[in-house]
Amino acid sequence: MARILAGFLGLTVLLGGVAAGSAQADEREFVTIGTASVTGVYYQAGGAICSLVRREQENHNLRCTVESTGGSIFNLNALRQGELQLGVAQSDWHFHAYKGSASFEDEGAMKNLRSVFSLHGEPFTVLARADAGIESFEDLKGKRVNIGNPGSGQRATMEVLMEAYGWKVTDFALASELVSTEQAMALCDNKVDAIVFAVGHPSGSIQEATTTCESKLVDVDGEIVEKLIADNSFYAPSVIPGGMYPGNEEDTQTFGVKATLVTTEKTDAETVYQVTKATLTHLKDLRRVHPAFEQLTAEGMASEALSAPLHEGAARAFREAGVIE
Repeated sequence: MARILAGFLGLTVLLGGVAAGSAQADEREFVTIGTASVTGVYYQAGGAICSLVRREQENHNLRCTVESTGGSIFNLNALRQGELQLGVAQSDWHFHAYKGSASFEDEGAMKNLRSVFSLHGEPFTVLARADAGIESFEDLKGKRVNIGNPGSGQRATMEVLMEAYGWKVTDFALASELVSTEQAMALCDNKVDAIVFAVGHPSGSIQEATTTCESKLVDVDGEIVEKLIADNSFYAPSVIPGGMYPGNEEDTQTFGVKATLVTTEKTDAETVYQVTKATLTHLKDLRRVHPAFEQLTAEGMASEALSAPLHEGAARAFREAGVIE
């Protein structure tokens, strides 16, 4: 818990630095990173990246800002429409946007989507009230479940699972669409029986729920999930370690994706280069912002779970760092 709080406090300091105004700032170019809710790991990642960009300000004229958004799909759509320069997105929706599949079938393939780098792993996470009688994912049927807000990665992944199981929204006693910041309170106020996340761990929201009321992480595994993993290269088995949250001493088996930073080919190469270079230069500091970032490596960031080609600015930074040829 102390580490999570430290991460939030550290981010507050970092964002304070990003927000500080000056006459020089007025002359800078702005780059905005779309993230997700302010309590989530995406927001912390975006804030940390912007703080690292600010540290290198003598080498560029960028002013990096963070925007709290609806999550992965919102960010990808905003990039398509030119409303963001950078966005954080789950690797599965990164893939689907580039290919024009799943939720992006109507809009078509986003062939100008470009990868900047990958970030932390994100296990799909189900948290249920201890008194709800939920022992497995299959037990969610007929229960009151917050399936996530439209436009979020967790909602989209939940819909993929529902389709795989042959479920419809009407199969739940209640299917609420609360944003991540409202889920923990709804669970502990007994307004829902279970909530879902696609999130890096430890998560402040899950820490809040498991500390406030008796709740437990639920396994998301079995033949249906195994087939999803086998059929989709952007999914992988994942484990949430036991002991990370109160009342949850055993490992939780699930599957997951990765968070990725994406842009479009229209974004200036120098801008993407400076963002990537600053992140690589201060990678050790990024790892300290949140436990989910501890395992980040430059090599992994350049290659893992990236469906769209690397942006030319990112590729330049990785080449200079000796990560790619």
